[in-house]
Order: sequence, then C-alpha cells, then structure tokens
Amino acid sequence: MMFNRFPLARGSLALLLAMPLVIGGVAYAQRTAEFDDPAATRAAMQRALTEAKEAEARGLRLEAEARQLSEALEKTATEAAALAARIQQSEAGIAAAEARIDLINGERAALNRRLADRREPLVRLTGALQKMARRPLALSALKPGSLRETVYLRAMLESTVPQVRERTAALRGEIRRGRSLEEEARQALGALQDNEAELEERRTRLANLETQQRLQSRQASSAAARESERALALAEEARDLDTLVGQLDQVGSLRKELAALPGPVMRPAQPGAGVASGNIPSPTPSATRSNLKFQLPVTGRTLTGFGDTGSNGLRNTGITLSPRDGAQVVAPAEGRVAFAGPYRGYDRIVIIEHEGGWTSLVTGLARTDVEVGDDLVGGSPLGVAGSEGPVVTLELRRGGTPVNPLEFMR
Repeated sequence: MMFNRFPLARGSLALLLAMPLVIGGVAYAQRTAEFDDPAATRAAMQRALTEAKEAEARGLRLEAEARQLSEALEKTATEAAALAARIQQSEAGIAAAEARIDLINGERAALNRRLADRREPLVRLTGALQKMARRPLALSALKPGSLRETVYLRAMLESTVPQVRERTAALRGEIRRGRSLEEEARQALGALQDNEAELEERRTRLANLETQQRLQSRQASSAAARESERALALAEEARDLDTLVGQLDQVGSLRKELAALPGPVMRPAQPGAGVASGNIPSPTPSATRSNLKFQLPVTGRTLTGFGDTGSNGLRNTGITLSPRDGAQVVAPAEGRVAFAGPYRGYDRIVIIEHEGGWTSLVTGLARTDVEVGDDLVGGSPLGVAGSEGPVVTLELRRGGTPVNPLEFMR
C-alpha cells in the first residue's frame, strides 16, 4: 500500500487518532472554584501552606509546654490548645490541597482545549491519506493518468511528512504534560485525603479532651454559673455590642480591684502595735501595654481589615476572616472568658479579658465550647465557625479602645 511507504506519517497520525480529547481524570468531586484568577488561587495556596506551618509550630510549642506541666487542669488545657493548633494545621493543609487541585484542573482544561484545536485538522489529513492508501499501487497503474497521480501523491506526502513530524512532536510534549498533571492531581488528592483523615481524628481527640477538662473543673461550677447569669443579663440590657463590651470591661475591672484588696488584718495582741497604713499593699495599676502576643482565631483569607469601610458605611473596628466551613476557632491569647453565647446579629460570640486591660472579641461562632469564668491559655479552643460561607471577626481593645490586632500578633 502506498501509505505503508511512509511509516512516519502512519505512526504519527495514528497517535493523534488514538489520543484522548480529555486527559484521564482523577476521582475527585469538583468544587466550585473559590477564585477565578489562577494568580489568586496560587496566593491562596501559598497562604494556606504558611498557615499550616505556623499552626504546626504552635502545636509543637504547646505540646512541649504540656509535657512540662504537672497540674492536671492546666496540663489538660494546654493539651487542648495544642490539639486545636493541630486541627488548624489540618484545615490549612486541606485548603492548600484544594487550591492545588483547582490549579491543576484549570491547567488541564486549557491543555484539553489546545489539544482539541490541534487535533481536528490533523485528523482530517489522516482520514484523507488513509482513503488514498486503500487503493493498491498495482491497480492504480492500470488506469490512465494513475502514474502521474501516484508521483504527485508521493511528492505531496514527502512535503507533508516534515510538518506532521513537527506538529506531532509538539503534541507529544502536550500529552506528556497531561500525564504529569494527572500524577500531580493524584498526589494532591492523596494529600487532601490524608489531611481530612487527620482532621477527623484530631477533632475526636479534642472532644474527648474537652469532656475531661469539664469534669476536672466542676468544683468551680456554682460560682461560674452565677457569673454566667450576670453576663447574660448584661447582654439582654446592652443596646449594642460596644455597650456590652464596655459593661463587661467595667465588671472585670471591679473584680480585679476587689481581688487586689488586702485581706483582713489580724488584731494585734497590743493595741499600739497595729500595722501602719503605709505597709498595706495597694492594688497594682493595670499596665497600659501588655507583653501578650495575639494570634488570629481561625485560618482563612481576610475579607476586611481594621479601619476598612464596610457596606454600611462604618469603619471596621476589627479583622473579618473567611474560614472554611466548621473551622476550629481558638482564643487569641491567654485570658478569662467574660462572655460566651448568642448575641443578636452576631451568631455566638466570645469575649475574653486579658491582663493589662486588654479585651478580645470573637464573633461568628456556630458553637461555643467555653463558659464564663473559664481560664484559657493562648490558642485554647473556643468553638467552631458556621457553615455555608462562615465569617469570623476578631476585635482587640485596649482600655476599651479598638486597636489593630495585626500590630500585636505573635
């Protein structure tokens, strides 16, 4: 057959005929891409990888601190904070894997389009050559003019083969890239599944540890219940969130002043030997600036920063974050829970008193795992964010005045 005299053309074009229009897929349910721009997706992936490393470092630090503690309640609290950091590490790892899969899917779709554009004209050429090759050369010689046609066809093929070779070489490279992308997608899917398994296991461990922590702190339940009732009453009376935070600040300041007062002075054996008033210790004034270092309560991208103007025209007094559904929310720093529960228009909120006159406010929780009066270490689990596009906000106040949390981050 005439076509058999050009094995290069036959092999190259047969490769195109056998080439799939869509590179083999990976068994992963497609999500709606969070970002339309590949550059934004890459930035999100890099941010998630950074957050995963930071959460891992926090987890290692807290695990080391927990091993050094002997007091059961404090040890359990630190272990819970370490687990919460590990949960955030898994969440950030999932976000990074999902962003990587989005990038791979986008590149594969573009590759498929390029292959489809290049394949169509060469497939038509292949069909024409195969049609001409069906007539044996011996029969072609019996027809008038067939020899001239044969010479013309051979000349045409000899000029066509170099072009076919060149185009086939480029396409072979595209096919190799497609196979490489498929392997990358499998690796990303494996990382995603590993992080999801770790996340589930760590959430189970944290739930068990929190149950143990509550059992250990039952002795203070009566006082905590009274304080919680007082906080809920203030929430009912407060006109807005600013008023509630201010009232809780006043209550917290009063409690600290009372705690700083000296205890009762024993009556001296001799009336003249009383303790001089100058020897009575006075309350230590609150520091204007604390050595505390704060952290963001969730991993995720920033929606609005401190001082940004919102849709209502008001300036934002905190940082608004967009975490993944059901994300772990943690305490920005060590402190004492002043309020925990639902508040109108903000889902559930947690207000924490910190040393030095600092107060932090975390809103947007679907569930709270702390109670009023709980003493927290930095990174202690507060609860979880909501689902279907949750929004979590952190506000930081010093002496009642909102400040930019990013200036005091760890």
